Amino acid sequence: MPRKPANRKPVRTRSGMAPPALGARSGEAGAPRGEVRQGVQWVTVDEDNDGQRVDNFLLAQLRGVPKSIIYRVVRKGEVRVNKGRVKPDTRLKTGDQVRIPPVTRKEKPAQVAPGSRVQGVVEAAVVFENDQMLVVNKPSGIAVHGGSGLSFGLIEVLRSGRPSAKFLELVHRLDRDTSGLVMVAKKRSALRYLQDELRQKRIRKHYHALVAGDWPKGVDRVDVPLLRYEMPNGERRVKVDDSGKASLTTFRCLARFQGYSLVEASPITGRTHQIRVHSAWAGHPIAGDDKYMDDVSLKAFRAIGGQRLMLHARALEFTLPVSGEAVRLEAPYDDAFNDVLEKLGARLKGTDQ
Repeated sequence: MPRKPANRKPVRTRSGMAPPALGARSGEAGAPRGEVRQGVQWVTVDEDNDGQRVDNFLLAQLRGVPKSIIYRVVRKGEVRVNKGRVKPDTRLKTGDQVRIPPVTRKEKPAQVAPGSRVQGVVEAAVVFENDQMLVVNKPSGIAVHGGSGLSFGLIEVLRSGRPSAKFLELVHRLDRDTSGLVMVAKKRSALRYLQDELRQKRIRKHYHALVAGDWPKGVDRVDVPLLRYEMPNGERRVKVDDSGKASLTTFRCLARFQGYSLVEASPITGRTHQIRVHSAWAGHPIAGDDKYMDDVSLKAFRAIGGQRLMLHARALEFTLPVSGEAVRLEAPYDDAFNDVLEKLGARLKGTDQ
């Protein structure tokens, strides 16, 4: 007597409904060990993917699948939109039905989930949120994303704490040891808008930095090109070099202490380590900077209790996606940053008495 086929319920994908995967898991027939065979998917394009190219849509849907395979299945006509063949540059529209053919992808290794404590710290650091985006006052010591030996970063913590969120992507980045404001898009349209605003230099970023020495009154801008390079151990660094990219930072002194100055640095361009290298080039490296501060100055900073890089993304000025409302956000210093300023302030008062 023939066996009745098992009833299978449709599986909801991130962007729509799809039939269940027909292939085998790692080690089962049809899939080599360490790989996952994924069956045909039918995905409905939502408004957040409206206007996106087919190839970019597939790259997001099929993370871990090589680009060469994605372009091959499109070329062979295995990817269909509303039952018709498409090209890689075909633009999708809201409501389109996309057929994604069976593919084999590498099985993702088990990820270390962020603990409840770090999730609580990050959620408490959210200073602004609406339907389009959120802004976080990132703590020093937390990377913006995982990788390079890190199990997770800010974006992974946010995704873990918001499992129902369809889309969370970084708009820009901060160095791991830099604290302060980071923008995260909750919709692809918001990501495109904010990144275009950054390219057009319509988003103003203002950092506060404690630098070594007495910042000169006549230095209100540093305009020298920066070049990225790698150390023999693979560590990335940046230096002033005529063959580098044009870079501009404006500076304003906010307060003077014994041996240090608190400055506001506003990058006009967005190069890696820009404020750190421009400050050091001006002769006033940022306190606690173990990449660009000399060992003697770094040791002296540690002696007064300095434990972190004294660079903080203090304020953002931008217009909101959709509404176009002008916003200015400010983020307070953390305890470690405040403690150093209070110690320097007390030492300055002691010399005045």
